Amino acid sequence: MERTKGISRAGFLAGTAAAGAAAVLAPAGRAHATERERGLRRRGVVYTVGEGETPATGWTAERMRADLRAIRQDLHADTVDVTGDGVERLAATATEAAERGLHVWLQPTLGDVPARDILEHLAETGRVAQRLRRQGASVDLSVGCEFWLFVPGIVPGGTVLERVRNLMNGTYDPVVMQRRLDAFTARAASTGRSVFDGRLSYAAAQDDQVDWSLFDIVGIDYYSSFPRPADHVRELRRHTRRGKPLAITEFGACAYAGAPDAGGMGWDVVDHDKDPEEIKGHLVRSERTQAEHLTTLLGVFEAMGLYAAMAFEFVTPDAPHRADDPRYDLDMASYAVTRTVRNRPGHPEAGWHWEPKQAFHALARHYGPRAAPR
Repeated sequence: MERTKGISRAGFLAGTAAAGAAAVLAPAGRAHATERERGLRRRGVVYTVGEGETPATGWTAERMRADLRAIRQDLHADTVDVTGDGVERLAATATEAAERGLHVWLQPTLGDVPARDILEHLAETGRVAQRLRRQGASVDLSVGCEFWLFVPGIVPGGTVLERVRNLMNGTYDPVVMQRRLDAFTARAASTGRSVFDGRLSYAAAQDDQVDWSLFDIVGIDYYSSFPRPADHVRELRRHTRRGKPLAITEFGACAYAGAPDAGGMGWDVVDHDKDPEEIKGHLVRSERTQAEHLTTLLGVFEAMGLYAAMAFEFVTPDAPHRADDPRYDLDMASYAVTRTVRNRPGHPEAGWHWEPKQAFHALARHYGPRAAPR
């Protein structure tokens, strides 16, 4: 998930390979990989496209091409989850990724607009996926992400943030929510099928109730933290028992001590009412914590022989790092495996660049050519 109208995916969380024989999915009826098939089939990262909170942090073709080159050559990923809104941005990014030999997981996530607009946006993006597929690209289509947050009318609230707060406060009817969620999910699946004849999926929160008969791949945004890998395996088994390939569509943690325990709420440590925005409390920056959590989860996913895992996320331009003052180190509240560094702190118009975190290097080692063959 990425940018909705006026809120980035990082801010929204401020709200709750080359094609070939190795890329072929196991038959849908086989829930578990055999010993020969152990290991992730697709190792990836989420790459968000969007307008940005300022002109300086918005998507550009030049930056996107450089980022995908780094994802392929330096991170050693074979898959990129291209997500966000804006069909032209999604199309350009997916096309570039395919041309670089990356498997494309294409996921439109337009939000806070009428449902019909979201479905139209999905259909247009699905046509892009179909065109790439016909041209020989390796591509899966996800019809969206956690609809109860992005789609108005499922949970009370006019914006993503309002819906998140209503969920947290319990000010909603779970029966009505589930009925509306089921109805929209079915419409989205039908829309995806009407324009794309490849593998279809959806990115659900790990506790969502979804009719997975509508999809070919089970997609889960996974943010649990347990003391033992076996606990993760136990929790994920309920998704593999459905008899379909399982893709971890998001996983990760923020870069401060204790962040994995905060899970999908790790972002909620920024005081947005202050100017400039400020980290709450006295957090201790810890890139090591983030890196170790990522590699622990990858070990679990590998052992289970899952279809795909995509770390959230490559870069978060609107959460800059400040080495000189931890109070303003917004990167601590980011799930990105790179840190955004402004060329002149306090002057966003001066531009920015990213630098790899420990999590980036950990992923690169895990994804790299020395990793176990898949």
